[in-house]
Amino acid sequence: MPADTTQRLEVSFRSDDVDCRAWLFEPAYKSAGSAPLVILGHGLGATREMGLAPYAKRFAAEGIAALAFTYRHFGDSGGLPRQLLDIRRQLTDWASALRYARSLPGIDPDRVAIWGSSFGGGHVIETAARDGRVAAVVSQCPFTDGPASIRTASPRALAMSTALALRDEAARLRGAPPVRVPLVGPPGSAALMTAADAEPGFRALIPPDLEFDDSVAARILLHVPRYRPGRAAARVTSPILFCVCERDSVAPAATTLRYAEQAPRAEIRRYPVGHFDIYSGNAFELVVADQTDFLARHLGV
Repeated sequence: MPADTTQRLEVSFRSDDVDCRAWLFEPAYKSAGSAPLVILGHGLGATREMGLAPYAKRFAAEGIAALAFTYRHFGDSGGLPRQLLDIRRQLTDWASALRYARSLPGIDPDRVAIWGSSFGGGHVIETAARDGRVAAVVSQCPFTDGPASIRTASPRALAMSTALALRDEAARLRGAPPVRVPLVGPPGSAALMTAADAEPGFRALIPPDLEFDDSVAARILLHVPRYRPGRAAARVTSPILFCVCERDSVAPAATTLRYAEQAPRAEIRRYPVGHFDIYSGNAFELVVADQTDFLARHLGV
């Protein structure tokens, strides 16, 4: 493991009329000219404090600047109401992060990559297809298909969560505060993720000193079934690395692999782990080594 010689700066960028907070990890060394950069965004309801720094530090140690951000409505980023998980707005946050990264002094705007995990892993596929200029894409344990992920929930859990979503949509129409649903819960509970490994795996990502709200506006459940970012893979002309967890309980691996095979310049790596195992231990070391190699090759490090 390389020594941590990187410097982390607190920064922010505007997305619509809201500030998104971020960390900028400066590369440990710089070659002649401008440096490449990779933007990192997390998954369902998560913030940059929840496991993004180890990836960003590893990339920066290899000469690749890294920008890890938190979506609006979450963490210390702006946006009201709080804990609103809005797919359209999060995709706008990705586009805004790209504009910001390409404007940074010392950064080569033609060598900016994007990295997303879980729900963010789906966002980067859609973002790359829309943008057309992204130098490289890393899609880790990606959410690629709403219907496939919905089928992982038990009928009982889905019924209870959907009831909350309908109440939340009614609250939105009335202008009332959102009705919340937990992000994770035990099997059979009313939560967005209820697989056996979801609650312990997700909570392991939360630092002890982080004040974290583990709920979101329930209306997202009305939109997840229609969100299928994997379909955009065929339109991604950039090199794209799919890091697939073979025992993924949240974003089924078989569905992701079908979409990955449609990307013209796809590289696929498979790991015999679950959705939440990839952030630590041996699984992290394997995946971050593959990702660093991929980014170095395609960003010209």
